[in-house]
Amino acid sequence: MDFMIYDIILLVAFVIFLSIFLYTKRKSVKKEGLLLLYKTSWGMKLIDSLGKKYKKTLKVLSYISLVLGYCLMGGILYLFGKIIWIYVTSPALVRMIKVPPIMPLIPYIDKIAPNLNLPNFYFIYWIIIIAVIAITHEVAHGIFMRKYNIKIKSTGFGFFPFFFPVFLAAFVEQDEKSMKKAKNFEQRVILSAGTFANVLTGILFFAIMFLFFSLAFTPSGVIFDSYAYSLVGVAGISSINGLSLDNPSYQILLENMDETGLNEIQTNEKSYLAAKDFLENQENAGEYVILYDEAPAIRENLEGAITQIDLVKIDSREKLGEELLKKTPGQEIVITTIGEKGTKEYTLNLGENPKNENLPWLGIGFVNQKPSGVFNKIISTLASFKNSRIYYEAKFDAAPFIYDLLWWIVLISFSVALINMLPVGIFDGGRFFYLTILAITKNEKIAKRTFAFMTYFFLFLLLVLMFFWAISFF
Repeated sequence: MDFMIYDIILLVAFVIFLSIFLYTKRKSVKKEGLLLLYKTSWGMKLIDSLGKKYKKTLKVLSYISLVLGYCLMGGILYLFGKIIWIYVTSPALVRMIKVPPIMPLIPYIDKIAPNLNLPNFYFIYWIIIIAVIAITHEVAHGIFMRKYNIKIKSTGFGFFPFFFPVFLAAFVEQDEKSMKKAKNFEQRVILSAGTFANVLTGILFFAIMFLFFSLAFTPSGVIFDSYAYSLVGVAGISSINGLSLDNPSYQILLENMDETGLNEIQTNEKSYLAAKDFLENQENAGEYVILYDEAPAIRENLEGAITQIDLVKIDSREKLGEELLKKTPGQEIVITTIGEKGTKEYTLNLGENPKNENLPWLGIGFVNQKPSGVFNKIISTLASFKNSRIYYEAKFDAAPFIYDLLWWIVLISFSVALINMLPVGIFDGGRFFYLTILAITKNEKIAKRTFAFMTYFFLFLLLVLMFFWAISFF
C-alpha cells in the first residue's frame, strides 16, 4: 500500500483525536480572532529556570539575536524584492511555477506543484515540523522574557477551527503591561529571539541531515545530463534525413525536420543528430546551431544514472572513465541505469572518440550549470554536501523518508526565521521594526506612522504579486 494512504488515515485519526481533546479541555480553550487557543502552564517552569539560571550567557546571546534579527529583516526584504522582480519581468517562469505567491505550506504541496521538484511532504511531516519549529520559537521568546523579568501569563497551542481543528502554532502569552514597561532594547531582543531559535534549529538539523546522509546513503551511480554536442555552422550543413540542401538556413532546417524522433544532419565532414523541439528551443539561433554528435548514447536513448558497465559497479565519474578506457572502439558493452522507471539495461557498441580514434566513446556530457533563481539556489544550498553528478542509494528502506523530513525541517526553519522578520504588523518583525524606528527617532508618532506605512506597503506589494501571477496565464 502506498504510504500516502497511511498518511491520510493518520490525518483522519489526528483530527478525531484533536476534536475529542479540545472538547474535553474546552474550559481551557478560548477563541481569539480566527484561532482557538488552548492555554496551559506547560513548559513555564523550564522557561523560568533557563531564563534565570543562564543570565550571563543570555546577555551575550541577546546581542547576537538582535544583530541576526536585523540581518534576517534585510534578507527577507532583498528576497521579497527579487521575487517581485521575477513576477513582473518573467511571466513565462511564473506560469511554469503555477502556484500563487502566497500559497501556504500545506501537506502534499509537492504533488500540487510537481514542477518545483520538491521532496515528498506528508501530513506527518507537517505535524512534526510545526511542533519543532513553533515550540522552539516560542520557548525562546519565553526564556528571554524571564531573563528581563517579564511576566508570562500562560503557554499553549493554537488551532485553526474551520472545517476541522488543525494544529497551527504554539504561543507564550506575556503580560502586556510588563512587556511595555521593559526597555526598548529588551523588547527587540525578545521579539528577535524566536527567529534566532529558528536559525539555530535550522543549523542543528542541517548538521543532523548531513550526518544522517553520510551514514544512510552510498554512492551507487553517475548522473549525466547531456549527450555530446557540437556548435555547427548552418552554412556547412549538406543534408537532413538524406535530403540535400543547396542553400541551408535555420528556418529551412526546421521545415525539413521530422516532428518526432531524431533527425540525421550531415555536413561535409561529420554526422549529427537532433530532435526538432531541441532546435526550436535554441535562442538566437542563426548562423550556428547546437547539434548532438553521432554517438552510441544518443542512438540508444541512454537515460538515467549509470550504475554498472558489464556488471562492474560505477560509483564515481572517475570509475566510469576508468571502465570505459578498458574497452575498445566498436566493442559491445552492457550498461545498467536507474531512473524514474526503475532499472534498465542497454546493449550498445562503443564508438570512436572524435579526438582519438583509438579510444572508445560513449557520448555523454556533464553540463556545469549554476542554479538560477532564488528558489533553485536555496534548494542547491540545502544539498551542497551532495555531489550532483552522483546517484546515491539508500542503505535501508526508511532512509529517504527520514532524509526528506530532515530536509523540510531545515528549509522551513530558515524560511520561518526570514518571513517572521517581515516589517509587517502580524509578524514579530512588525513590532521589531516599530521599536527600531522609535529608538532612532524617539518619536512615537513617527514610529507609528512609519510602521503603518510599511504594513500597507507590503500588503500592496502582495496584491502586485497576485496580479502579475494572474495575468501570467493570459
